[in-house]
Amino acid sequence: MTDQPIHADPMHESPANDARDPVIRATAMPTDANPYGGVFGGWLMGQMALGAGALASRIGQGKAVVVSATDFAFPGVMAVGDELSVYADVVEQGTTSLTISVEAIGRERHGEAQTQVARGTFKFVLLDDEGKPRPVALEAAAALPVRSNGQSDG
Repeated sequence: MTDQPIHADPMHESPANDARDPVIRATAMPTDANPYGGVFGGWLMGQMALGAGALASRIGQGKAVVVSATDFAFPGVMAVGDELSVYADVVEQGTTSLTISVEAIGRERHGEAQTQVARGTFKFVLLDDEGKPRPVALEAAAALPVRSNGQSDG
């Protein structure tokens, strides 16, 4: 990767000394490359959607489908063979929806340097068994670690 690393300290596993756990990790393969040899932005978005969807289903305790994807940026580059870690946080809760902010961090294959390669926001609607929107469960809503204005609650 050619961008400035977030950090290169092997003692810290997540960006900027953050203690978050990734919702998904994947290694970029040659089939994930764009015609210019970098990792295709569509692959990054797909991995981010998978991670955000896993969080939405876990917190929503059931089926969650994407209804919008917004605010995407690709500030860094990722090479084939680099490891992608996807971090996700619920930033808003509606009656039947969860809005999830996602950050994708690439780690160089043969080192510890990390770079933010993508970020964006996904909105999910929770569905019942008939495919109709259903409310976020009260117990799930009470346990949400909702982040506001990019800041962690804790």
